[in-house]
Amino acid sequence: MIKFNKPYFTGRELPFIQEAIENNRLSGNGPFTVKCQQFFEQRYGFKKILLTQSCTSALEMAALLIECDSEDEIIIPSYTFVSTANAFALRGCNLVFADSNESNPNIDADKLESLITENTKAIVVVHYAGIACDMDKIMAIAERHNLYVIEDAAQGIDSFHSGKPLGSIGHLAAFSFHETKNIISGEGGMLAINDEKFIKRAEILWEKGTNRSAFFRGEVDKYNWIDVGSSFLPSELTAAFLWAQLQELDHIQAMRKNIWDYYYRSLLPLQEKGILFLPVLPEYASNNAHLFYVALKNHDEYVALAAHLKANDIQAVFHYLPLHKSPYIENKYGVQQDLPMSDFFGSTLLRIPLYPDLTREEQEKIVAKISLFFS
Repeated sequence: MIKFNKPYFTGRELPFIQEAIENNRLSGNGPFTVKCQQFFEQRYGFKKILLTQSCTSALEMAALLIECDSEDEIIIPSYTFVSTANAFALRGCNLVFADSNESNPNIDADKLESLITENTKAIVVVHYAGIACDMDKIMAIAERHNLYVIEDAAQGIDSFHSGKPLGSIGHLAAFSFHETKNIISGEGGMLAINDEKFIKRAEILWEKGTNRSAFFRGEVDKYNWIDVGSSFLPSELTAAFLWAQLQELDHIQAMRKNIWDYYYRSLLPLQEKGILFLPVLPEYASNNAHLFYVALKNHDEYVALAAHLKANDIQAVFHYLPLHKSPYIENKYGVQQDLPMSDFFGSTLLRIPLYPDLTREEQEKIVAKISLFFS
């Protein structure tokens, strides 16, 4: 069976974890945590990075930082993972769902302004497959209406919008290092803070609502409970694993892009014949090769192709079911607005295997079986 995903190991994970053990420092915010945070700040220009236990944790921190509550509306894409919505649902916010583009699953920036009301507090964008949303348009809308922009960049590591790193454009951003992502630590994530007014409070939320970070920097003689917060920071073992991955970031990205490019070249003839749809990269977006998908013309073809690949020992998987049609949302709000493109991608998008250890022989088999299905 060719699996959909296989975690990639650089070979330095265990030595760095062993080093953390020998340092007798296993809890969070130790030397490896600091190294990882500085790496992202220096390489991508984020004003402040805080490692978290997950991208979900980072999104929950973002919701706390903008101080949203039951009086506020948060605009989010329907085609996304539940964590994007949960972070704000936990604060009691009212969720307003936006549709996807016709060309790719990202939020349709042209339809955003019609969703804004006097109660709107933030727009949350998801850079699906590491491909940038139309951030120039989105930031302009947010500025006109005095709204926060939060980037769910779970899939967006080392990807760019017009030369700017994803996650550096909005006020706040959340990243994932889950084992299915380009750079991994098993579970794990980080919060990128681009608006300086959030930095001090973010550290406090991160440290369970205390000024513990300031204490360790010698800025106060003792630390105390001064705000709400939670245990958002990961252990040093997680950070040590992540540090090993970061040493090979460029190599990992090169391998993933090589596979992505092969898929695109090989499957392009099927798109040119109108048989299926491949990922679309707008001119402002770079490609970090997070995933590769094909979108079929209808749900029946999608089901049949997935079954065909499974019968040939190839694991291809669906992705998100649109949140606006989820049982939770229908029970809470009733029937939501019509979002045709979110429904389309939810019923036709199929992801095929992509990970650094995928061999060319395996790639050729995947392409051949897809082509055979349509022959």
